[in-house]
This record gives sequence, structure tokens and C-alpha cells, in this order.
Amino acid sequence: MKTKNLIHVAMILVAVAALTLTSCKKEDINDGKANPASMEQLSADENNVENIMNDAENDVSSVMSNNGNYKSTEFLPCNATLDSLAVANDTVTMYITYNGLTCNGNRNRTGKIEIKKKVGTHWEQAGATIIYKYINFSVTRVATGKSVTLNGTKTFVNVNGGHRWQVGTLISSYVQRASGSMTASFDNGTSRTWNVARQLTYTGTPGQFVLTVDGFGSAGEFENLVVWGTNRQGEEFFTQITQSVVHKQACDWNPVSGIKIHQIPADNKSATITFGFDSNNQPIVGDDCPTRYRVDWQKNNQSGTMFMPL
Repeated sequence: MKTKNLIHVAMILVAVAALTLTSCKKEDINDGKANPASMEQLSADENNVENIMNDAENDVSSVMSNNGNYKSTEFLPCNATLDSLAVANDTVTMYITYNGLTCNGNRNRTGKIEIKKKVGTHWEQAGATIIYKYINFSVTRVATGKSVTLNGTKTFVNVNGGHRWQVGTLISSYVQRASGSMTASFDNGTSRTWNVARQLTYTGTPGQFVLTVDGFGSAGEFENLVVWGTNRQGEEFFTQITQSVVHKQACDWNPVSGIKIHQIPADNKSATITFGFDSNNQPIVGDDCPTRYRVDWQKNNQSGTMFMPL
């Protein structure tokens, strides 16, 4: 009888221990359960779309760098064609049509970008301005298979003149500003709309270019905005760059440093994004390239930290 009782007690203790361990594991796993999922999604969406916009704006800048020789393929993006060139009144219109991988093989692109400029506008001149439009510009990230489709119009300004390819040889820096509004449609049927106000500054030397991104937008009480609008959940958001975000060509144009802050005032939540972390969630050192970024979120009196892949 005593033996049976001991067995029963042992079984109960094992069960209690198992439940306790399971409970602890659930608490560990759900330690960030108060974490607003929309903040995580917002930071991932913004990082993904920013990289897409960087690629697209590089393409537009490259096409404009051919000094009017639009039949030349020297400055065309990989797997893209310059479809047509038409002049109406005082405006030149051209289309970049995509059908394949980017040069680095990271993204597959389809759709078009329409470029409009005034007759006689020379892109190398300081203050030169063009209008470009995303037309069902669909981009699929090869590593994840996830896609996003952009539509919208932006104004593109060559602030200090010259061309990007001249940086490090003929000029020390190349600055351009892109502003406008756009819509992103995701492959799960959700979408978001936002305004953009990004300044891009290129420095460095060929093969070792450095891109520094700053925000120059404003809305209400918010300054230094790089994007703002409505996220996938229908919430109004504002994204500021409080420390310039630096991308390196040597790191496949990934952000290696900088700080952004996403804010959703209506729900009293925010997330601070800090770039420049490795796979062990440690800050990168020297010339190392990052693989993750840090998200510090808060909602009311709750807060937490998570690391996300680039």
C-alpha cells in the first residue's frame, strides 16, 4: 500500500513539475505578448519597402545619368528595358519595364516605372527635378517569397548636382530628395498608404559607396519624418529618423547604423528601431555587416525588446 501511495505521489509531483515547466515556457515564449503586433509589422514593412525604394530610385537615377542617350543600355537596371520615349508639349516621358531579378539576385521585379521630365532638363544640374510613378511595380523577395506591389507618384530632385557614379572621383557627395505618396499592396490582401520624404546622400568611393538616409517631412507635431500615413491595421502612424540611417554597398546596401522611431499616437504605442546587430543580437563591430535590427516597443505602461532579420 505504501509503495502504491509513493508511486501516486511521485506521479503527481512529475505532473505538477511538467505543468510548471510548461507554464514557464509559455510565459517565456509569450513574454512579449503585450507587444503590439502592428508595431512589429510596421517596422518590417517599412524596412522592406525602404530597400525596394532604394533600388528603384537608384534605377531612376542611373537612367537619368546617361545624358540623354536613352537608347544606350549602359545605365539600365538588370532585367529591365527602356520601353518608349515620347515627347508631348514640353515633357519627355519614358518607361522602365521590369521582368526579372535585381543585379544582386535578392529580388524579382515586374511592372513599370514611368519617368517624366521637362525638355531641356539635364539631370546633372543642381536642382534638376523629375516626376516618377510606380505602376503595378511588384517586388518579390527571393529569400522569403513574400511580395509587395507599389503604386504612387514621387518628385525626385538632384539637390547638389552631378551623378552618383561620380562620387569619390569627380564629386565628394551626391544628394537627392524623393517626396510623394504611394500605396503598397501585400500578398495576403492587406495594404497600406503613406507619404514619403527621404533625403539620400551618397559618399565614399566606387565599390564602397555609403548611403545616408534622413527624413525631411513634417505633419502636425512631428518633424524629421521619412514616412507617415496608414498602416495595414488602418492606424495612423508617423516614422521619424532621429539618427541618420546609414547603408553600405559592401553590406549589400543593408542599414548598418541609425535610429528610427515609429509612433501610433491614437493607440499610445511606439517602437524605436536601432540598426546594426549581428545574428547573436550583438552590435556589429568594425566593418562587419549586420543581419538583424533591434525593436524597442512600448504600449501604455508595457514595453519590450525584440530582434528582427533584415
